[in-house]
Amino acid sequence: MIGYAPYIVLIPFLGFLLNGLLGRKFRSETAVGAVGTAAVAIPFLIAVGILVEMLGLPADQRSVTVPVFQWIAAGSFSVDAAYQVDQLSIVMTLIVTGVGSLIHLYSIGYMHGDPGFWRFFTYLNLFIFAMLNLVLADNYLLMFLGWEGVGLCSYLLIGFWYDRKFEKGTTGDAAKKAFIVNRIGDFGFLLAMFLIVGTFGSLKYETVLSQAGLFERGSDIITWITLLMFVGATGKSAQIPLYVWLPDAMAGPTPVSALIHAATMVTAGIYMVARSSVLFALAPATMEVVAVIGLATAFFAGTIGIVQNDIKKVLAYSTVSQLGYMFLACGVGAFTAGLFHVMTHAFFKALLFLGSGAVIHAMHEEQDIQKMGGLKKYMPGTYKTFVVGALAIAGFPLLSGFFSKDEILWKSFADGAPWMWFVAAAAAGVTAFYMFRLVTLTFEGKERFDHHHVHPHEAPKTMLYPLIVLAVLSVIGGFIGVPHVLGGAVGVHNYFEEFLAPVFAPANAALNLPYHDDTALELGLMAVSVAVGLAGIWFGRYVYLTKPSIAADAAARFGGLHRLLWNKYFVDEAYDAAVVEPVRKTSERFLWKVVDVRIIDDALNGTARIVEMTANILRRIQTGVVQSYAVVFIAGILFVLGYLIGR
Repeated sequence: MIGYAPYIVLIPFLGFLLNGLLGRKFRSETAVGAVGTAAVAIPFLIAVGILVEMLGLPADQRSVTVPVFQWIAAGSFSVDAAYQVDQLSIVMTLIVTGVGSLIHLYSIGYMHGDPGFWRFFTYLNLFIFAMLNLVLADNYLLMFLGWEGVGLCSYLLIGFWYDRKFEKGTTGDAAKKAFIVNRIGDFGFLLAMFLIVGTFGSLKYETVLSQAGLFERGSDIITWITLLMFVGATGKSAQIPLYVWLPDAMAGPTPVSALIHAATMVTAGIYMVARSSVLFALAPATMEVVAVIGLATAFFAGTIGIVQNDIKKVLAYSTVSQLGYMFLACGVGAFTAGLFHVMTHAFFKALLFLGSGAVIHAMHEEQDIQKMGGLKKYMPGTYKTFVVGALAIAGFPLLSGFFSKDEILWKSFADGAPWMWFVAAAAAGVTAFYMFRLVTLTFEGKERFDHHHVHPHEAPKTMLYPLIVLAVLSVIGGFIGVPHVLGGAVGVHNYFEEFLAPVFAPANAALNLPYHDDTALELGLMAVSVAVGLAGIWFGRYVYLTKPSIAADAAARFGGLHRLLWNKYFVDEAYDAAVVEPVRKTSERFLWKVVDVRIIDDALNGTARIVEMTANILRRIQTGVVQSYAVVFIAGILFVLGYLIGR
């Protein structure tokens, strides 16, 4: 089955071509949706078959490179289009195709009746094709092709409804913002690849990562390479300072938010860091930067989510915050814990986004949670699954988010610093609070919508079934990664960590982190983090359900703080003042009015005037009078004779 890996990438591309070229001619949405969904579901089945085969092999034989063709050959430098099938890539492939299949199925119901239905599925399949190239590539250049591909597709999908208004502009403006901010990060990744070629002479993972061991830990060149790679990761995975595009990306259809901002594109940066774990392990300064930026992003974005009223904006800032946890894990050397949270986050965040889409669909495109309330009696299925997702992200015991988040918290304390644990635990409490603020204002309490114009109803089955599957995964998905402190008592292994161990063994050897066997301390910290999460859940319900007057008074009582959070710390305004406006004014006043008009246009117009003047002079020779031609002819003869006699 491993030899079929290229088909995992090829089939979504065929779906893109089929819907792109013929989708407009299909007579029904069902045909378009079936093609689009099958183009992702079939690769998922192939990936499952590869996983089964891989589990039957010895651990040291589970990494196989499948070549397709030679892509670039220039002197001693060459790059192949080849796919690396190992434990890390197959985990990411299963997440992308598994969750992607459910989102495609959901989209059939959500996008029903949209005139661009076929175009939407075309973009989705192209996105999956690019993302699979990214996670299966066996070299950085092919990864970069997928990296840029998902950036292009995110632009197309975020701006899908390009004529709709969105906050200060249109959805097209939000798409451009995402595209431009990602290009800033991509430039860092591109520079990192230049340094990799100059240092290692190759872009192939196997060559680069095997030669990395020849460098001393803390080497300047490795530090620069990893810092530049992390710049790329901050753009794609929405970390400080390049996170600003992701909240605005909510302008796109809700399935896009679930696909791009839960399970696939935003995890590309985490995957790149994990794939390059050996390089990062050899750069302790970069590891510290990754951990601190991730931790700051987790807390920073979480506090913004407290006051947001757009149901998708709350989830967007939640995504930024959870990505911060993943980078925190990678920064303290817990790469497996970071990848585990990638997987569990894909389950519950896709569930929450799709659940919000069902609410928006039922509320006739209303997204303000202050105008909802009491929806659980109209949408019981959506409500139950949404609560499961909220409990999972809040770290409720034994749900998937509990296992992955607690592993990150413990590693940040044991392998990072105690202060990291305190900040991360506080961010977890904030997450629990704003998620149950969201649940309470949306589904519980009194109804605050206009019954004359809004008639809530349960989502259709094509939208509800994916919610149920994701809810089940959010409940049971964490049991493949039960921490040793809990699993040892009942004989359950951390199967996820054991499966990925060979991939991260070289990085762990370079880090040489001490083994921590303080069971009492780990259980104590786990109990505290659970208590913090439960307190956040209780406080969110108390403030917005039991004592809503507290919430009403909060804006007045904490006016300055509320205004700061409501305006997202004024980061967008600062970027506008420091970057956007200076660039715009320089472009308008100097590049346009001086360089373009005064220099370029005047040079071109002046050249045209010179040609015109010269032509006016030369055309006098062509008068049409024979006598004039004879005079010129004789003058020419006399000139030539004079020249010859003179010599």
